Amino acid sequence: MKQDEFELAWLPELVYTGGRFESGVALLCDWSGRIAGLARASEVGDGKLVRLKHRAILPGLVNGHSHAFQRVIRGRTEYRTGKGSDDFWTWREMMYRAATRLSPADLYDASRMIFLEMALGGITSCAEFHYIHHAPDGVPYDDPNLLSKTVIRAALDVGLKICLLRVSYARSGFATEPNPRQLRFIEEDPQSFLSHADSLRAEVAKAHAGRAWVGLAPHSVRAVPLDYLRECFRYAEEHQLPVHMHVAEQPAEIEACMKEHKRTPVALLETEGLLSERFTGVHGIHINVEETRALARARSLVCACPTTERNLGDGIVPAELLFQEGVRVSLGTDSHTQADLLEDARELEYNMRLQKLERVVLNRTSDEPSALAASLFDSATRHGAESIGIRGGGTLEAGQAADFFTVDLHHPSIAGAAPEDLLAHIVFSLPASAVRETVVGGRMIIEDGHHRSEREIIEKFIALQKRLWS
Repeated sequence: MKQDEFELAWLPELVYTGGRFESGVALLCDWSGRIAGLARASEVGDGKLVRLKHRAILPGLVNGHSHAFQRVIRGRTEYRTGKGSDDFWTWREMMYRAATRLSPADLYDASRMIFLEMALGGITSCAEFHYIHHAPDGVPYDDPNLLSKTVIRAALDVGLKICLLRVSYARSGFATEPNPRQLRFIEEDPQSFLSHADSLRAEVAKAHAGRAWVGLAPHSVRAVPLDYLRECFRYAEEHQLPVHMHVAEQPAEIEACMKEHKRTPVALLETEGLLSERFTGVHGIHINVEETRALARARSLVCACPTTERNLGDGIVPAELLFQEGVRVSLGTDSHTQADLLEDARELEYNMRLQKLERVVLNRTSDEPSALAASLFDSATRHGAESIGIRGGGTLEAGQAADFFTVDLHHPSIAGAAPEDLLAHIVFSLPASAVRETVVGGRMIIEDGHHRSEREIIEKFIALQKRLWS
């Protein structure tokens, strides 16, 4: 390749491409922040070479489900409320304490904190499921997209790419009294919601093309009536947008859907013709075989969030069933009890082992050392990219964005790994601290384990936590 066809060449010890680690090759990035290809190190002039000693390069991780503001409640809900059984619903009331108090500046500081954590762990793109729209008293801001733009700005300031999933939230639930703690979420009129989403799409496309984009997220069947749902999906289909929705996270959600629609959430979406390859059902814990096959027929995805799901006592995603039926599974960090997507990847398998009382559940057909790890890594990369609208993303192929991270091959957690089993070491044993560089669009945002603004981001977040909880 001619020297004027690329801007930089990143030369690590190993590059993960084509399902294996290659040595002696450099990853070439062009001036637009895309991958120009791979080349032997001898073919690249020293002036354009970035040497990464004792490093392996892998495609950037894609976080398919985030509620950034919930970072402020980490560690603050781990006690019994004294109201009998504690579950998702009691946790939710505690979470609302934070949701009702955050100013736009607070939201920015909280969002930057979690996006920094993501970047430090090798995440390069994030889907933000954003449902705080109004002021704490429920009065709309002059700009109805103020808080959506605040979260986008926080991600871009850290250096991440972001798919802002603007959430529609119309009610507290079927035949349920309004909850005053949800005033910041509610947009009762689908026309208003879609008008705001349309305006946000236009502004983001003009100001941040390639770095931020907008999708839709009807919150759940309990929060959005059927006619409203239809309008959201119609708009998304018209504009070819990703659509995410909480689906079958809780038995109570399914019971309420049965009462209102005489169908489960997945069955409702299927019979209404709302499932498609752009749809991602978040959680999908309490689904059966036929519902799984419906998702597979539509080429829909499921975004599993195992760390949050175990923290809330939601249940276990039926990963074996999803894998067997060919449903693509992406991963999300959701409530940010942790921000470690590789931990979520390994939990998909480990939860199955606890249920089945056996090992290597999600790949029973191959004895290749890294076959299972490759399937889980696909969930953290390729399937996440597909879920949020990045076609062909999550790989290090020519023409794709130069989004990648490096791991320290001398880190104690993976030291001594051979190329053929290195991916298994990384997926099953790597802590986030072993990630040393994160590059987004060819631009290094984490260098040797640090972000240029991390001290200021952390200090602002510490001050926020003191204001909120002291």
